[in-house]
Amino acid sequence: MTGTTERPREILVVAHARRDDTVAAARRVIAALQSAGVRPVLPAGDDELREELAGVGDLAELGTDVAVDALELAIVLGGDGTILRAAELVRGGTTPVLGINMGHVGFLAEIEADDIDDAMRRVIDRDYDVEERMTLAVEVMDATGARIYETWALNEATVEKASRERMMEVVIEIDSRPLSSFGCDGVVISTPTGSTAYNFSAGGPVIWPTVEAIAVVPLSAHALFAKPLVVGPEATVAIEVLKRTDGIGILWCDGRRSHDLPPGARVAARRSTEPVRLARLHPAPFTDRLVRKFQLPVAGWRGPDVPTPEVEG
Repeated sequence: MTGTTERPREILVVAHARRDDTVAAARRVIAALQSAGVRPVLPAGDDELREELAGVGDLAELGTDVAVDALELAIVLGGDGTILRAAELVRGGTTPVLGINMGHVGFLAEIEADDIDDAMRRVIDRDYDVEERMTLAVEVMDATGARIYETWALNEATVEKASRERMMEVVIEIDSRPLSSFGCDGVVISTPTGSTAYNFSAGGPVIWPTVEAIAVVPLSAHALFAKPLVVGPEATVAIEVLKRTDGIGILWCDGRRSHDLPPGARVAARRSTEPVRLARLHPAPFTDRLVRKFQLPVAGWRGPDVPTPEVEG
């Protein structure tokens, strides 16, 4: 009988190369992987990080040496921006992302930097859960209805005015029906994951990750009816930039991908068929994550009353 060769384990390491603490943490992660016989992989074209990690041994390159589909996991050292970058790198595959917070709030991160060693032991043992997060499929049509741009978002898609001194004129549409038109600075279309990001800063609601929904939040709207909305996960939200708008607008997705919006453009966002997968080591309640990340005051909380068990006899 011919024996089979076990497929080598390959894990992507994404880190911010311009921070000494992040580079040092990346060295610890890579050393732990190599000691366990796991091949570390770096993003393609990340020459600055590769240079900072010189001397740590063989580091494969994503796309050249290792395909996205071959990755077991992506370990991200940084804040939410770096995690969003990693989600972009593994888009199209099924690779989960494990965030190690090296930033400030780091809401998408699973653990803090102090827990790296324990996290690596669990990664090597494959001792983690995978949680799927809803994403948005976003498309832009021009004034003739022709599709001119397609992208996606994990946090939010934002239609914004491109010039500070000008205002946008938009119509909000839900499921092919117009809802309201007004002048504004823009509109945020958010997933539950993004509800604690730009959506939250703009006055939108925090949505628990277990709730599948889409939030729509106008920015500085000149209108009586311009409150945040929450619609179902299967809804299609469209923002039309009216032709009377003075100047162009801009679409931003996750603060990473953008496209100019001329007057008459239409941006449509709906649930994507490709979720982002997050690796979870500690399945703590989302309420606890909110309290910890935002440092919310909970002093004086007594908790639910627990009845005293009856004693027989």
